[in-house]
Amino acid sequence: MHRELFERAAQLATEYLEALPEQPVGAQATREELIAALGGPLPERGEDPVAALERFARAMEPGLIASAGPRYFGFVVGAGLPAAMAADWLASAWNQNVSLNALSPAGAAAEEVAIGWLLDLLGLPRECSVGFVTGGQTANFTCLLAARNEAYRRAGWDVERDGLLGAPPLRIVAGAEAHVSLFAALRMLGFGTARIELVEADAQGRMSAPALARVLAGSGGTPMIVCAQAGNVNSGAFDPLPEIVDAAHAAGAWVHVDGAFGLWAAASPRRRALLAGAHRADSWATDAHKWLNVPYDCGIAITAHPQAHRAATTASASYLTNASGPERNPFEWVPEASRRGRALPVYVALRTLGRAGVAELVDRCCALAARMASALAAAPGVRVLNDVALNQALVRFGDSDEKTREVIARVQRDATCWVGGTTWQGVHAMRISVSGWSTTEADADRSVQAILRAAS
Repeated sequence: MHRELFERAAQLATEYLEALPEQPVGAQATREELIAALGGPLPERGEDPVAALERFARAMEPGLIASAGPRYFGFVVGAGLPAAMAADWLASAWNQNVSLNALSPAGAAAEEVAIGWLLDLLGLPRECSVGFVTGGQTANFTCLLAARNEAYRRAGWDVERDGLLGAPPLRIVAGAEAHVSLFAALRMLGFGTARIELVEADAQGRMSAPALARVLAGSGGTPMIVCAQAGNVNSGAFDPLPEIVDAAHAAGAWVHVDGAFGLWAAASPRRRALLAGAHRADSWATDAHKWLNVPYDCGIAITAHPQAHRAATTASASYLTNASGPERNPFEWVPEASRRGRALPVYVALRTLGRAGVAELVDRCCALAARMASALAAAPGVRVLNDVALNQALVRFGDSDEKTREVIARVQRDATCWVGGTTWQGVHAMRISVSGWSTTEADADRSVQAILRAAS
């Protein structure tokens, strides 16, 4: 029975993936239709597993967004490399709890090797500590947890022992265009949004280095964390990291870089200069399920201070085998205890792509974003609002919020491709994000034509 069940699951998945390039990108069912197809009373007795799986798949498919396909540009999401997806299936079949080396020596070893490859690929110091978490927000949280506790330690306060009650003030500085996940992570760490000092940004969303210098002037040794950004979620722009790191370190601050997708630009020799100075920061957050295109979920928290990182996230008990020995226990570097083998698809993705393959993936997505932006900008009444330096393009129609929203809605209904909307510099814009491994020039051109049809 198990073989029949798993073979049917593989068949259903393969059928879906084979149809993906030509299927409508948007959902084809309403919420009410999906609830009706999936719902009903809980069965008194369980159904046959194969029949239940088939019923589940058929009910789900009309409501699936084809974000794993080649014409999804709504958010920065990876499309799922086939090799990484296959590794993820194996990870589910093995069902390893990759928290302790004792629970999964193979899982811990694969994670350790993947960490070395990642640090090499991203141009970060080999001595960095790394934890595999759910996504960019949790990666930001993990890095900023280590940053908070270390900043307090340097000020003579032990957060792990004494908590936050009565702790001295700690300054948090971030760019005005920082991503919402950074603010969510800071809130969870006990820093209200009103306490975050925002530094003005330029027309591309980059933090102003001179403005940061003014904010940091006369900091007087107060514990401080400066949050920079590598890859603005709207424009793709990078903060001036060399100047930010210099100024922040001179003031004694910990520098954290939110590089959910932009950090992968380091893998490309043609775009590595965008990350100049990034290797001198104190922590970095990124997502493997974005540009590396591994299946969800896989965020990565990296710090240059392993002792501070481990102190902030580890735990100990009489039954845990993390007291001694050379083995690395993955749970000591993340907020979670039990966890699946998130690093296993990363390992297979890196082994199958290699250094050149990751660089080609990044460069191709950037070239396609520029191709789409150029074609759209050539049409009457269409304006591209940002410098397309990475994989993001912001497009406005008829210089009108209403017109732009209307075009976005038409594109989504048409379902040739999928794009989303955003507010940028006070106006509404279409946001095009190119990050899928399977997107081709033909997909880009077909999507541009669908957008222009909607605009006309």
